[in-house]
Amino acid sequence: MEAHNAPMSSFDKVIDRTNTSSTKWDRYSGRDILPFWVADMDFEAPDFILQAVRERLAHGVLGYTQPPQALNDGFLAWLKRTYLWSVDQSSLVWLPGVVPGLNLAARALAKPGGSILLPAPVYHPFLGLSKNSGQRAQCVPLVRDSSSGQWVMDFDALEHYVDDTTTMIAICNPQNPTGRVYTRQELTELADFCVRHDLVVLSDEIHCELILDRESRHIPIASLNPEIANRSITLYAATKTYNIAGLSCAVAVIPNPAIRRRFEAADSGLLSGIGPLSFAASQAAYLDTSPWLERLLTYLRNNHAAVLKAAGSRMNPVQATYLAWIDVSDLRLTNPASYFEEHGLGLSLGAQFGQDGHIRLNFGCPISLLEAGLARLERALEH
Repeated sequence: MEAHNAPMSSFDKVIDRTNTSSTKWDRYSGRDILPFWVADMDFEAPDFILQAVRERLAHGVLGYTQPPQALNDGFLAWLKRTYLWSVDQSSLVWLPGVVPGLNLAARALAKPGGSILLPAPVYHPFLGLSKNSGQRAQCVPLVRDSSSGQWVMDFDALEHYVDDTTTMIAICNPQNPTGRVYTRQELTELADFCVRHDLVVLSDEIHCELILDRESRHIPIASLNPEIANRSITLYAATKTYNIAGLSCAVAVIPNPAIRRRFEAADSGLLSGIGPLSFAASQAAYLDTSPWLERLLTYLRNNHAAVLKAAGSRMNPVQATYLAWIDVSDLRLTNPASYFEEHGLGLSLGAQFGQDGHIRLNFGCPISLLEAGLARLERALEH
């Protein structure tokens, strides 16, 4: 474990989020339950983002707003600087959120009797893509690698489930909820699979900057080669990294013009525009070269070590995200939500992600709050 910063860092600051209509905290309002469920950190956004929002707000007129050119330039420069991936500005489609982008992609590629491959467990909006787009879902379980113990894609199972009706495979990279960072070898094998079966890959890469394992490196699957880029839709947002979900703004990178036209046509007036304050916050994030992110990662690594100590063999080390995936199947709980709430914990349940017997715990919070929650978790696991 890395030494905890002294004096108190800004991440140690406990901020009272009651009476702010917080989705995370209001769920258990008036009850002695600590919320570790939704992927919303309890840290202040960095000051350079708050300052960018203040400056835009000071203009006084908050009308309909186009994506600023500085935002396009900043995002493209970030993509090239961080992942050595160069794309043309025409490949970008700005969106009010990643989840709308997931659903637009599924609708854009839908066909009569079509199906979508979903390696699972997976971020729960993925499980609604088939219904929302009139397609069938083929959930393909992730498996534990016998040597590393980490969750990996089962390519034999993918070969079994893919057929002539399959139009796309949808993944989280890094993986949510297991916290995996897929390797270049895994992504190359997936890319080859997509080319071989004429599939589009839909990749949610919103957690790409939250890499905790120093030996791991995020690789956008579309950056591997032009062939897979030509059959890809990749979704990004600065909202998880900088904790600005309330200023939602996302972008789809779609190099293939034909797929991009279908994606944009699938909107059909369903999505709202993006507000100027959201643009300002995301622009500041993509232009960031400060040490703030590395300080956040240092703090999250310390928090992760505390969770790993409390959960023990029930969880694998988290390579990315601030979300721990914990096996509680031995408890044989008939009502896991009530059980953990009785122990003062609000958690995300495995069934929500397509795998019973697990819980997901958000450790993106001040260490004092986390330690209080982990004490409750240890008592719950003892029973």
